[in-house]
Amino acid sequence: QYSFKEVFGPHVIQKKLFDVVAKPLVEDLIRGKNGLLFTYGVTGSGKTHTMTGSPGDGGLLPRCLDMIFNSIGPFQAKPFVFKLDDKNGVDVQCQVDALLERQKRDGILVPKTPSGKRQIDPEFADMINVQDHCKVEEVDEDNVYSVFVSYIEIYNNYIYDLLEETPFDAIKPKWNSCNTPVRNGDFIPPQSKMLREDQNHNMYVTGCIEVEVKSTEAAFEVFWRGQKKRRIANTQLNRESSRSHSVFIIKLAQAPLDADGDNVLQEKEQITLSQLSLVDLAGSERTNRTKAEGNRLREAGNINQSLMTLRTCIEVLRENQMYGTNKMVPYRDSKLTHLFKNYFDGEGKVRMIVCVNPKAEDYEESLQVMRFAEMTQEVEVARPADRPLCGLTPGRRLRNQAFREELSRRLEMRGGPINGEREEQSVSEAFLQNFPPLPSCELLDINDDQMLPKLIEVLEKRHKLRQMLSEDFAKTVLAFKTMLREFDSSVVSKENYIQGKLSEKEKTIAGQKTELERLEKKIKTLEYKIEILEKTTTIYEEDKRNLQQELESKSQKLQRQVSDKRRLEARLQGMVVETTMKWEKECERRVAAKQLEMQNKLWVKDEKLKQLKAIVTEPKNEKPERPSRERDREKPVQRAASPTPVPNAPPVRLRHRRSRSAGERWVDHKPPSNVPTETVMQPHVPHAITVAAASEKALAKCDKYMLTHQELASDGEIETKLIKGDVFKTRGGGQAVQFTEIETLKQESPTGRKRRSSPSNPDPAEDAADSEWTDVETRCSVAVEMRAGSALGPGYEHHAQPK
Repeated sequence: QYSFKEVFGPHVIQKKLFDVVAKPLVEDLIRGKNGLLFTYGVTGSGKTHTMTGSPGDGGLLPRCLDMIFNSIGPFQAKPFVFKLDDKNGVDVQCQVDALLERQKRDGILVPKTPSGKRQIDPEFADMINVQDHCKVEEVDEDNVYSVFVSYIEIYNNYIYDLLEETPFDAIKPKWNSCNTPVRNGDFIPPQSKMLREDQNHNMYVTGCIEVEVKSTEAAFEVFWRGQKKRRIANTQLNRESSRSHSVFIIKLAQAPLDADGDNVLQEKEQITLSQLSLVDLAGSERTNRTKAEGNRLREAGNINQSLMTLRTCIEVLRENQMYGTNKMVPYRDSKLTHLFKNYFDGEGKVRMIVCVNPKAEDYEESLQVMRFAEMTQEVEVARPADRPLCGLTPGRRLRNQAFREELSRRLEMRGGPINGEREEQSVSEAFLQNFPPLPSCELLDINDDQMLPKLIEVLEKRHKLRQMLSEDFAKTVLAFKTMLREFDSSVVSKENYIQGKLSEKEKTIAGQKTELERLEKKIKTLEYKIEILEKTTTIYEEDKRNLQQELESKSQKLQRQVSDKRRLEARLQGMVVETTMKWEKECERRVAAKQLEMQNKLWVKDEKLKQLKAIVTEPKNEKPERPSRERDREKPVQRAASPTPVPNAPPVRLRHRRSRSAGERWVDHKPPSNVPTETVMQPHVPHAITVAAASEKALAKCDKYMLTHQELASDGEIETKLIKGDVFKTRGGGQAVQFTEIETLKQESPTGRKRRSSPSNPDPAEDAADSEWTDVETRCSVAVEMRAGSALGPGYEHHAQPK
């Protein structure tokens, strides 16, 4: 799921879309603020239709133009009052200069500004026939306005002017398939335009044609003329696929009226130039779906690259704002982002319309588009402050208009110039007052001779005064003519001086123009070299990043190998130490076992010799009674008991088997199922912990372990085995037992021996010999022998020697 500020359905009308998205941008434009509107989406999703519209239902662009001219229509300035310069600025001219400029433009054969009175082209007449008459409220009536439009496209990361008159309508690339410049003299491709930065750090396109328009029809006619030159092509996904990004720029220049409300204020600081850019982005596409080849493939690569740069710039801006970083935003990687750098830095409001195609084939690409569009909402762009007011009294235009209306009304009522008559009458009256007054000319008597002389005298005085005034007037005229001749001579001399200065200045200007042309050519050459160096730098940086990644991967691999080697060395060293300790213990055990075995053999031989010596030296008159077989059967058999020796013979010394590890702590494991043997020789381990079942608690306290195991031997007797081992601590914190030796305790019954039976009347000599043999055999029939039971260690065995 993705969230947006506004979502429109598939059947939304153009008016609703315009009211929500584009109308606030037009209001900001008239108030002196910049705006930028994108249409973004995959190929064939309806971006151009959203921007341009269809017959009978105009899109965003014609509706924006209609709203602008509906708002400023009665307040537009006369043509050429505002004049755009080549440095993204605007100048204001007086009415006379504007008239001369208009006459000069009309005299030169150049493309004239389209007039709104001419007949509209029926091809787009229905698109601009908007009946809504939408306008901006509260337009400043004390300002005059002029609208300038331009139309450019960004094709293969080059900027072309769509309003420029070229020999060919189609824009073709500068390079052929071999990536070398085209040398054919018959083909002259249009010149690409350069991006520059003005004194306010705003980006603009140099040499771009900007047309002043006075009506919606004239503006849309300029747009349609450039639209015919735009690059489109047929692909498998769209019959008329845009192969370039188009930018339609609307500039609005406005300046306040003077204090009288009649003419434009001639101050450049008071001029406001705002701009609205309507951008129709080319759709992103996958070449495996469009099956593009040749130029189409190259165009798709450049389109995707510019869109990827736009996405990268938005992501870096978002990261800088969210995490407080100061990463450089790569605006210069693409002409599209470089042109609109100021908007992302806060020089206006930015809106984006995301067009989505509901086709299932575009599902994955539509997800990418919506993910990017949702991310752009998190980027906050600072808004510029409003411009200060000019300080003049508002309502100047209305007062001037009211004064003119009242003046025309009075002239119509009087029938002539009233003020002119008053001035003439006042001058004549003042002139007549200088003459002497005439006497009364009424004749009361025919004989009156006084009035006529008086009248003649007054008339003579008036005549003399008139002559004097005529002489003064002639003198004044002569003096004035002299002054005029002197002024003419001075004017001629000054004019000659000025002409000389002008000729010098013209020569200087011509030299400076030549120098400027040379510098511009040099600048173009350097910019071309800079572009090549930037591409080379990009390639080298990519190689550097790849090499750094390879170096990091190899370093990590080498570190892993070193750590594995160290781990293996530590493991081998531990195994060597463990094996060395084990074999040392084994050698010590074997030496001790051998020594014990030899001691046991010596002890057995000593015991045998002592017994033989006792048997040989004892008196022969006392002979033990040899029990019969019947008595042997009746008497219970005593296990592990030797026959009673002769009283004089020294008894056999019985002792316990001493453990050779008596000084260590043992765990004596005796299962409850064992049967007590009741033998004389019992295993004895001092300081042992006797348990019925092995436990981790008991093993943790000891370092030796012994298990008592009983089993039935082949002769039916019980055989006891003592299984010994060492207790070790494991890495996991537990205990482990390693068995090292086994001691076997075995019992044999003496009743199972074969005995010789004597006849009823034995011979005394035979009987004596028999008794001797029987005594010795009887006393030595059960012997104790200690020998090595196995390779793991010595063991005990009780056995009877057969006769």
